[in-house]
Amino acid sequence: MPHDHSDHPHALLPPEPALRVKALETILRDKGLIDPAALEEIIDTYQNKIGPQNGARVVAKAWLDDDFRAALMQDATSVVRDLGFYGRQGEHMVVVENTPDQHNMVVCTLCSCYPWPLLGIPPGWYKSDAYRASAVREPRKVLAEFGVILPKGTAVRVWDSTAEVRYLVLPMRPQGTEGMDEDALAALVTRDSMIGTGLARQPEGGAS
Repeated sequence: MPHDHSDHPHALLPPEPALRVKALETILRDKGLIDPAALEEIIDTYQNKIGPQNGARVVAKAWLDDDFRAALMQDATSVVRDLGFYGRQGEHMVVVENTPDQHNMVVCTLCSCYPWPLLGIPPGWYKSDAYRASAVREPRKVLAEFGVILPKGTAVRVWDSTAEVRYLVLPMRPQGTEGMDEDALAALVTRDSMIGTGLARQPEGGAS
């Protein structure tokens, strides 16, 4: 993702963190402090079973099914649990819906509370001090840095994620997606659009 790059203003991570993680993993393995098989299982879980594809599936279902969307808005925790998306950092879910009148953006001002079962591990910029401070003070400026320019008539609401409540943004469905099935719609949903720092992708041949 372009906003995971180390030169992004909200991605204050050490250079080449993957190399540092690999070195630390090697040391811990050589000292017998970690089980390589258990570590691989954890990595596989977060890469292939827990991640933004889960949240994208929820969004696509909400776009297609008004009853599902209504239930999601009323009690997101139960609805996503019924889909199998639950566990650590997935308790007490609330879904907030973008409309032409209001755009929602999520931040955790204290640490990095984030809906792991739906979005996977939070990106580096989400945990940075720069994002956590600027998202509250200057949300439109932050959105512009992510390439999101909203109409002047669209209000921006910032939601502070906590250990008690975690938020998922339901982005607006792109125009020109009538007739698309759930798989095709889910492919348009980005991680950033479910945090509120992005918009859903336009379908091929759709309006930009």
